[in-house]
Amino acid sequence: MRKTLPSTLFAALLVTAAPFIHAKNDPKPASTQDSASADTLHLPPLPADAHVSQSAKVDGRTLHYTVTVGKLPVRDEQGTITGEVVFTAYTIPGKDRPVTFALNGGPGASSVYLNFGAIGPKRVSFGVEGDNPSDPAVLHDNPGTWLGFTDLVFIDPVGTGYSRALVPKDKAVKQFYSTDNDIKYLSRIIYDWLVKNGRMESRKYLVGESYGGFRGPRITEYLQTQLGVAMNGVVLLSPYLDAAASDNENVSPLPWMLTLPSIAAAHLEREYQLTAAAMAPIIDYTRGEYAVTLMKGRTDPAATDAMLKKVTELTGLDPVFVKRSGGRLETQAYLREVYRSEGKLGSRYDSNVTAWDPFPYAPHQVGGDPILNGIIAPTTTAMVNFVTQTVGWKYDGRYNALSYAVNSAWHEDDDANQGSVSQLREAVANDPNLRVLIAHGWDDLSCPFMASVLIVDQMPDMGDPTRVQVKEYPGGHMFYTRPASQAAFLQDVKTLYGAR
Repeated sequence: MRKTLPSTLFAALLVTAAPFIHAKNDPKPASTQDSASADTLHLPPLPADAHVSQSAKVDGRTLHYTVTVGKLPVRDEQGTITGEVVFTAYTIPGKDRPVTFALNGGPGASSVYLNFGAIGPKRVSFGVEGDNPSDPAVLHDNPGTWLGFTDLVFIDPVGTGYSRALVPKDKAVKQFYSTDNDIKYLSRIIYDWLVKNGRMESRKYLVGESYGGFRGPRITEYLQTQLGVAMNGVVLLSPYLDAAASDNENVSPLPWMLTLPSIAAAHLEREYQLTAAAMAPIIDYTRGEYAVTLMKGRTDPAATDAMLKKVTELTGLDPVFVKRSGGRLETQAYLREVYRSEGKLGSRYDSNVTAWDPFPYAPHQVGGDPILNGIIAPTTTAMVNFVTQTVGWKYDGRYNALSYAVNSAWHEDDDANQGSVSQLREAVANDPNLRVLIAHGWDDLSCPFMASVLIVDQMPDMGDPTRVQVKEYPGGHMFYTRPASQAAFLQDVKTLYGAR
């Protein structure tokens, strides 16, 4: 379950009111240093910030807001501009409005999935069974938007979206495509946006999806302790929190404990029986009898036989497949097996979303992931049209919704395998008012919900165990693409924010 692009994800709006576009020049012209850096790599300068007024009808009310697409410079320790981060901000005038910063993951993913899928005021359809890459990328009002109770700032890390490095690749890898420096410069971007927009005193929240969930606790703790900015709340969607959880699969039961409940959930959903009540005994079995049996290994054949029977019952899989797997269900093998008779593959992001297997007789999966391969076209088309046509931020460079180049260049620093659990604990300990919501889809095999359940269960309560909560919903990695799950998630988020 290594969170890299080739095998996992980084991981949406109706009729847009005819916008009154009033793109205007940024009051601060691009510096000569900006231009010089761009010239070094023969890059055209990015446009000045652009603005547009829009509206969306949500839950019976009309939201009138301003969209800003703009850039912020990244500087090295000598003050030289080494990169530019492009953001999309949605703001509504009003006293005491919070501001929420949103990041996706990858590494290599832009923020378009949170923006046009989960929480922005507009959305485009993607990521559910029946969606096709060639479907019209039409923006609709998003009933699950958070804009009614918080301003939103979507940040595209360098190498994603239109954000870019202004240094050669070897320097970019060191400054931007590494675990630690990624946290430092993105934290500084949040700080700089707050200063530039006079929002340092606003209530502040952070949301991160997938590898953005790895970033979330680290950015929160870094902002608290290094830059002097305290978040009021953090929302982690399908987070990749503990890189080491799947290590040592030949000895530890933990890798198999993480995936079994999600495979069982997918089976329940296919039987139209997926509920929280149905999942509770499965979770109990996984961290009880299942874990114990795996640790016993060959010393207790009767227990192993009982476990194989139980796993077959929970998953609906062929008992021969389960037996040959030893009750340890490897993700990619499962995703081929469950739909083999139909000649299809399941997605690791939601195993009940399928596509045809282009190489059904190969010994291992050859084709890409059904969801991952299907979301690039609609999200890219929607975002490019929105930025360049609707907002009027005129730039003809490539938009990277999902950058394989960034992912392949990614460098992990020495502490990367420790995940972000330590920073999560420290951030919560540092601020008794900080609240964290960790949200998962039951069917996600990319970042399984069981990992977060076990992580939070091991945390000290620090005076109030409800300050860090895990919530699960029907669906997968991007469970918010399902209307009912998005609505339930929205209510949980409003509780975190204290919104009505």
